[in-house]
Amino acid sequence: MAKHPPSGSDSNTPSPDLKSEGDRFAKKFSRGALTEEFQQDYERLLERLRLLDSENTNLRAQLAADHAVRDLLKKIEVLEAEKTELLSRTTRAEALSSQFTNRVQEVESEFSNLANLYVASNQLHSSLSPRGVTRRIKEVLAQLVGAERYSMYLANPEATELVPIASEGVPGAELLPVPVTGSRLGQVLQSGEAHVEENQDPSRGVIDKPAAVIPLAVDDRVVGVIAIFSTLSQKTRFDAVDYELFRLLGQHAAAALVSASLFAQAERRLPGLEAFLDLSV
Repeated sequence: MAKHPPSGSDSNTPSPDLKSEGDRFAKKFSRGALTEEFQQDYERLLERLRLLDSENTNLRAQLAADHAVRDLLKKIEVLEAEKTELLSRTTRAEALSSQFTNRVQEVESEFSNLANLYVASNQLHSSLSPRGVTRRIKEVLAQLVGAERYSMYLANPEATELVPIASEGVPGAELLPVPVTGSRLGQVLQSGEAHVEENQDPSRGVIDKPAAVIPLAVDDRVVGVIAIFSTLSQKTRFDAVDYELFRLLGQHAAAALVSASLFAQAERRLPGLEAFLDLSV
């Protein structure tokens, strides 16, 4: 016999467990629950959006910084190129300035040398007395050449020996006639060419080995020599202007001395007009 449900019980009413399950399900999908869940998802999306926007901002800033760095690097390259060009110009300018300075120094040196030669030539011909000419020769040797010990010799009529006629810094006992044969001074007298000890310090020269020997000529005839035994201690070599002074002394010193001697012998009287009338012949 079939059993019937208790009276008052609806067959459509779910069991208590099923009912609670249905309530929970209904509650879950109720408007409020859906709204809360949607709100949470929305907030999560907003947060994610903010993070993405922040990252995007940072990326834009980084990109802008990269562009700035590239621009800066380009400017640095341009500045480096300009710097290199300026340095190159500066180097060229310094080289030109150095060349100009060297040239100025050369011109000044040449001018100084010419001035010394002019002074020496003027000195040699500024006197018509043998003593005056000798004094001028000494001044040139001491002040322009820097000679400290020296002597001037003239050959005797037979040209067999050289006789000292003036000196400076040499004891009288050492000033003796020098034979032409077998002596350095005699070799210069016979050859007519100056002898200079180029490989030795002229300030250390001695009488037996003069630092320089200069021939003295009248026209083409060598009549004597100047022997520079030693120079001042600070003059350790002969310069180009010294060689020019040697040449000047060799060509003019003896001629000035001979002219002054002849003038003195004529009792300082000038030749008459007739002595100059036939000069054009």
